[in-house]
Amino acid sequence: MTTPTPDIDLVTVVRSKAYAVALLLAAALGIPISLIAYGFLAAVTKIQKYVFRDLPGDIFSGGTPSWWPIPWLVLCGVLTALTIRYLPGNAGHSPAFGFHAGGTPVDRELPGIILASLATLSLGAVLGPEAPLIAIGGGLAVLTVHLLKKDAPPMALVIMASAGSFTAISTLFGSPILAAFLIMEAAGIGGATLSLVAVPGLLASGIGAVVFIGLDNLTGLGTFSLALTSVPTAVTPTVATLCWAVVVGAVAAALGWVIRWVGLALRPVVHSSRVLVTAGIGLLIGLTATVYQLISGHTFTQVLFSGQDALPDLVAHAADYSVGVLLLLCLCKTFVYSISLSAFRGGPVFPAIFVGAALGIAMSGLPGMSSAPAIAMGIGAMCAVMLRLPLTSALLGILLLGADGVSVTPQVVVAVAVAFVLVNVLPATGTKE
Repeated sequence: MTTPTPDIDLVTVVRSKAYAVALLLAAALGIPISLIAYGFLAAVTKIQKYVFRDLPGDIFSGGTPSWWPIPWLVLCGVLTALTIRYLPGNAGHSPAFGFHAGGTPVDRELPGIILASLATLSLGAVLGPEAPLIAIGGGLAVLTVHLLKKDAPPMALVIMASAGSFTAISTLFGSPILAAFLIMEAAGIGGATLSLVAVPGLLASGIGAVVFIGLDNLTGLGTFSLALTSVPTAVTPTVATLCWAVVVGAVAAALGWVIRWVGLALRPVVHSSRVLVTAGIGLLIGLTATVYQLISGHTFTQVLFSGQDALPDLVAHAADYSVGVLLLLCLCKTFVYSISLSAFRGGPVFPAIFVGAALGIAMSGLPGMSSAPAIAMGIGAMCAVMLRLPLTSALLGILLLGADGVSVTPQVVVAVAVAFVLVNVLPATGTKE
């Protein structure tokens, strides 16, 4: 997605016939793209449940053995690496370089993106679905425009790519507004262009949200939006929580810097022998999940996957975890997250949310702290470090707490600001992609 030149007459463009056609096309695209996004997320969930819950239940009578994820993570590495190596387009950009909202893929690159991310997300690597959904939504929208008009102007491509991306991920975050902030801040779109791109995107994502709700009811597969089913009661901000926000921001900055450093440092090794090394990284992920279950007694699935499905249960049953287990979970998730960034295909958002929430829960027992602000600060600070998008990160920490999110806004803003400043002060972790 290339940002066009800023010298745009907003009123003239909005009144034009071409913009009216773009709005209609965006509304029409909202339906098929949301169907495809829903199908992709449903396929990921179905494969996860079959491989890690149903299949071992059919084979073993005494419960799923702790070693069960190991062979599947090796397979995950092999399939992902083969897709990246042999299909056009490198299967999308490397998540080790952070969140990307630009660079809409051409049609021949979409199969590789879909297959590599499906293998990554379904078989246990620790990345999120937002990046492939953005690429799929934007790519399909641009493909549609090219089919309708081969010589479409750049502005039309920007508007439709953004609308497709909005639609694909808006229901994933449970809010078209949050999806809009994410894409706009990441792409650096502002001024008149922001208004022109936002309206078709919001229109398409709104229609897509209705389609998602209808599919939830028709298929019985449930919703795939990130939401906390049980939120701790928020408290009025205090001097103590504001002070702890500085600490949370600093810890998140250091932790996130290490995660990105590991991910980037491993990339040359991955490139030296992609299939073998990616399979080896998958083996390490599976072994880490196994060790976590053996030590903690909690399921290995908490270490695997994006964390989207495990987060609500972790927050709802936070009292069942000792500080030691929470720190072990943070350590294991951080490790597998960092090495997944180096070789697999997906997005960095959801694992950052999970690590931040687990870190916040572990710190919630500190003097002057409580669960709601601790969780929100952890989420906001870790996202700020991993995404380098402070506004979107603050909104993620606030909106995930629902109605109580407003009361934790001051602490979240402080934690995000500290994390964002510190991670940009620390030495650079690598070169640009």
